[in-house]
Amino acid sequence: MSSKDSPQNEATSGSAPTTTTVAVVGAGLAGLTAARALHRAGVDVLVLEAADRSGGRAMSETTALGSRVDLGGQWIGHDHPRVAALADELGATRFRMHTTQRPTILDGARRVSLGEPSMMVTATVLLGLEALSHLHPPTRWDTTTVADWLARVPGRTPRRMLELAAMTSWCADLDRLSVQAMLTLIRLQGGLRNMMSTTGGAQESLLVEGIGTLVDGLAAELGDRVRLGHRVTSIVEDTDGITLTTTADAINATEVVVTVPPPLLDRIDFQPSLPPARSAIAARTYMGSVYKAIAVFPTPFWRDRTENTEIMVLDAPGIAVFDTSPPDGPGHLCMLVGGPPARTLDNLDPSSRRETILGPLVSRLGTEILEPVSWHEKAWHLDDNVGGGYTALPEPGTTTDSNTPMTFTPIGHIHWAGTETATDHPGYLDGAIESGNRVAHEILEALA
Repeated sequence: MSSKDSPQNEATSGSAPTTTTVAVVGAGLAGLTAARALHRAGVDVLVLEAADRSGGRAMSETTALGSRVDLGGQWIGHDHPRVAALADELGATRFRMHTTQRPTILDGARRVSLGEPSMMVTATVLLGLEALSHLHPPTRWDTTTVADWLARVPGRTPRRMLELAAMTSWCADLDRLSVQAMLTLIRLQGGLRNMMSTTGGAQESLLVEGIGTLVDGLAAELGDRVRLGHRVTSIVEDTDGITLTTTADAINATEVVVTVPPPLLDRIDFQPSLPPARSAIAARTYMGSVYKAIAVFPTPFWRDRTENTEIMVLDAPGIAVFDTSPPDGPGHLCMLVGGPPARTLDNLDPSSRRETILGPLVSRLGTEILEPVSWHEKAWHLDDNVGGGYTALPEPGTTTDSNTPMTFTPIGHIHWAGTETATDHPGYLDGAIESGNRVAHEILEALA
């Protein structure tokens, strides 16, 4: 279902040494950040990427009108200093989201009023969750699922709003996400107000050039040290060092950084085998399901009709809508479907999928919304090299190591990075960069 890859991220795979000091598995933001830091420190490094593009869960495309859109991670929050600093360093153009204070809630053709009892119930529950996220939760919450908890919320509309907010925020199957894991994510991701806000929150800014320009900049500095189409199938450590077997060749290294999402770790044969606690992370976590689409128009015409195009559509499949248009146009309308409803779209043909996503917006934005000049879509749970988005999630009842942030203690000369291991903003682009910087420092200390 995914759209064709953009010309971004074309790293050369020419001649490179088969022996390196550090091998980095995965060319997402975490892997590229770590590799660049090591390269700048004078360490010989090689990045091995299974896909035919760099970026991992970041992916930009060029539209029919020449603008850039992000089909993966795209937002720079007001408290995301690392990704903001990288954007500034690489000369990318940041701009504020066009938004209002609160989203419009559509229940069928009806707009849910802020003064309705259902909104009061929803607000009360959200405030309660925010407070609970800072407390030590009782043990039973580790096995109580969010679906079980939601069933006790009074009223169909509040339940649906909370359900949609949770699936959009974490792309989770709510019967596979514990209340304890949800509260941990709320705390580590800056609180609900931050997570669900644009201005002053996690969705504050975007890049005109797309997040892909950051990937391009990192990959360009590394040059032929990035090898695309090199899926790592085994990592063998013995007295002579570490040998990584890929689908293209074999690499010898002294230290290895693994940035593969935890649920995909079982695709790599580790010898000796990983300790049981580390293996359990792969067995007891799963990637979220998320579908993302962006409709492109010559102008953001909807601004002439309504000041608020930040919309939550409660009708199935449940859609979160954002105006992500750059300052000078064209019009970009971003739509997200998270959790199990994202997988229901897989069975539709492209035109039916587009009608399902855009149809509910006609009552608010007019029939023009049905005729974009450019349409871009990506189902991340169908991406074999990523497995889903936005992040790996622990199954109910998991051990501490599998909860967020996931453990990153080195195992011999094997080190771990990726947004799941971030102690600040795990699941975000900023968390990926944090983990890359942390593991680079860790390796420099090990080599010293």
